[in-house]
Amino acid sequence: MALRVAIVGCGLIGQKRAKALRAARLVAVADTVFERAARLAAQHPGCEPVGAWRACVARPDVDAVVVSTINASLAEVTLHAVEQGKHVLVEKPAARSPRELEPVLEAARRASVVVKVGFNHRFHPAFSKARELFDGGAIGPALYVRARYGHGGRVGYDREWRADPALAGGGELLDQGVHLIDLARWFLGDFAEVSGHVDTFFWDMPVEDNGFLLLKTPGGRVAWLHASCTEWKNLFSFELFARDGKLQVDGLGGSYGVERLTHYRMLPEMGPPETTMWEYPGADNSWDLEFADFAEAIGQRREPLGTLHDALAALEVIDHVYEQAAGSRAISPIRQAG
Repeated sequence: MALRVAIVGCGLIGQKRAKALRAARLVAVADTVFERAARLAAQHPGCEPVGAWRACVARPDVDAVVVSTINASLAEVTLHAVEQGKHVLVEKPAARSPRELEPVLEAARRASVVVKVGFNHRFHPAFSKARELFDGGAIGPALYVRARYGHGGRVGYDREWRADPALAGGGELLDQGVHLIDLARWFLGDFAEVSGHVDTFFWDMPVEDNGFLLLKTPGGRVAWLHASCTEWKNLFSFELFARDGKLQVDGLGGSYGVERLTHYRMLPEMGPPETTMWEYPGADNSWDLEFADFAEAIGQRREPLGTLHDALAALEVIDHVYEQAAGSRAISPIRQAG
């Protein structure tokens, strides 16, 4: 029988998730704006718009719930769905803080349900190929990661919910930076040392528009990451340096440019490396592949690719930087001599 799915949150991301259900069947949707839920339901025969999200999640004909709300509601909706015995795919960052996510993780463990976090970047073809090459030893042991991710916002960006700390939980470091942290950790492992800086350079909002991170694993591997919403030309660049070469992913399609993976293989005599490039000019199918992994994880009773533990690890890094930033505000600037 096809997996029966409910979606809570029918905005842009909820609509993307609905298109990516493949063989699953969308049976119910809910949103704070009922008309938005009704519009999405009308695109899927047999789907019913529901006025209250709790009633939507509790329906007996729902096997799994996709949670695509604003950040302030992600953990609450996920927790309720898990307590109803539903499997859940929740958008990143899954919560506003580690403290908000921990009860969800414990509830999921007790309920023995699959909860996947929306780290769809892992499913981009360039990253799938990069992981295949890395696991196959193509570039040797990892040394460090250097990555940048940024967009330029839009008129009124600083008045949207993402600019409200109560609704978003943080700024650009939490929004796009969480993807960079997750990808870096996917290749390098857990981080034991965290330092960083967040600041608001341009946008008139109480959350950061730039986040800078320097992360270090127990084994000495390093990630140097920058997330920005003052990147006037949208940019994605992820470089994995290793003993025998480098893997570099550029672009994510659309306004970020054609997705591309470049393998730089170091030669025995060193000098210019041997270079191989793969381009992926097609439409972004990472959402489809991610949902397929979620559905497969349910059927196989296994962990999905991108778990609550992965989200918690990323949130702990971000929380540490936010705490550093809060503490630094109380420190007087150094007076220059002369």
